[in-house]
Amino acid sequence: MEHRIVGPGPYRATKLWNETVELFRAKMPLRKHRCRFKSYEHCFTAAEAVDWLHELLRCSQNFGPEVTRKQTVQLLKKFLKNHVIEDIKGKWGQEDFEDNGHLYRFPSSSPLKPYPKRPPYRKDVIKFPEWNDPPPGTSQENIPVRPVVMNSEMWYKRHSIAIGEVPACRLVCRRQLTEANVEEIWKSMTLSYLQKILGLDSLEEVLDVKLVNSKFIIHNVYSVSKQGVVILDDKSKELPHWVLSAMKCLANWPNCSDLKQPMYSGFEKDVFKTIADYYGHLKEPLLTFHLFDAFVSVLGLLQKEKMAIEAFQICCLLLPPENRRKLQLLMKMMARICLNKEMPPLCDGFGTRTLMVQTFSRCILCSKDDVDLDELLAARLVTFLMDNSQEILKVPLALQTSIEERVAHLRRVQIKYPGADMDITVSAPSFCRQISPEEFEYQRAYGSQEPLAALLEEIITDAKLSSKEKKKKLKQFQKSYPEVYQERFPTPESEALLFPEKPKPKPQLLMWALKNPFQPFQRTRSFRM
Repeated sequence: MEHRIVGPGPYRATKLWNETVELFRAKMPLRKHRCRFKSYEHCFTAAEAVDWLHELLRCSQNFGPEVTRKQTVQLLKKFLKNHVIEDIKGKWGQEDFEDNGHLYRFPSSSPLKPYPKRPPYRKDVIKFPEWNDPPPGTSQENIPVRPVVMNSEMWYKRHSIAIGEVPACRLVCRRQLTEANVEEIWKSMTLSYLQKILGLDSLEEVLDVKLVNSKFIIHNVYSVSKQGVVILDDKSKELPHWVLSAMKCLANWPNCSDLKQPMYSGFEKDVFKTIADYYGHLKEPLLTFHLFDAFVSVLGLLQKEKMAIEAFQICCLLLPPENRRKLQLLMKMMARICLNKEMPPLCDGFGTRTLMVQTFSRCILCSKDDVDLDELLAARLVTFLMDNSQEILKVPLALQTSIEERVAHLRRVQIKYPGADMDITVSAPSFCRQISPEEFEYQRAYGSQEPLAALLEEIITDAKLSSKEKKKKLKQFQKSYPEVYQERFPTPESEALLFPEKPKPKPQLLMWALKNPFQPFQRTRSFRM
């Protein structure tokens, strides 16, 4: 029984459903059974199916060892409803599956879940607002491209900083960013980060990009309390006061010595049931139907924990603020209850951790489609959330910093140098044309070196420059463009020929520096006695 790992990507839930169905049909042991004085070949009991499928799911890395028998029964009910199995009389669809000795068999062919129609492949290029963008609704097809032909003088002006000369410049203020521009930047860069982490060519098959609300992302980043919990502007979307009070009661459950301890037994179970009933009657799961495929896709990264946490952080930023707040408060309560050793058992049949997962998994993640493994996937996701809730439900700092720097860059003024927009030889408007790979490689290798070589020759042949200035400029050019300089001066001898050494004259004897040069030598008188 081997279940291959299904990584992140589109239609992950469908792939897991189809693979589980195929494994169940291929590997489930079949044998002869008797029922009411009649024998049936190639069948199995409900309990045998639960035993075998439960073990398969627990051993699979796609679901994990925390899959319960109850969840396995729920999956077999879906199998019966969708004619993956049928009872020995051929009935399916309306029959309810129970963990007992009732006999079932496989139909001649079990239907697999069809994949949605794949849209035409289109490479997503995240486009940021530019200053010369035409107004929305304006057609941009067949826009002519003006090729720029740069001479050596133009190249000298553009690269004057590299060779040590900074000409006079002026500041040109850009058009002010609108609120819509900033929102589009936040949305585009957030989705781009998610796409990069998931390793996908497009997010279209994982979520509907058009339904992503940029205002939700910005609100979830900036409108937060000191504890990192989202603050809602619309107070009508807050949790009811009685639900919030019940959650605080269990999250801050007092010690036995505390005088505020409730006086009747079972009080904590009643409080827990109140919370479970409220979350169980939500119209939509907290992670929304729209983002179901996105979160299921991220589950394929659980083998790489750090990447999975980053992907979940970004996905949770896409949630409506009220959903994110409810999720944050719920996960805080669940984590505190599981860590509280003084908390009495909230259920006699399950441990506290298992109870938390089974009670709240469906209200956190759920699919609209009945042909899905959403119970198992939701349990897997909630288990990971409980273990990493503090990291997942905080704002990803790297993403926030990157977007803020991008917005700040677009708001800065622009520096213009003389000649930056002039002295350009413009030919007639033409359109882009495709070139061969050989031509592309040649242009990449030599397209920028030819103007640089011309610039170097101009410095060498400039008679107006003194030797000292010329050496300074050549040294700066060598530092900035060593490959071009090395090609022009391959050896030190070739470089020395540019500045030949002048012969130094012999120093003349300065006779005037001597005092009385022709005065005869006179012995000084000795002081010896």
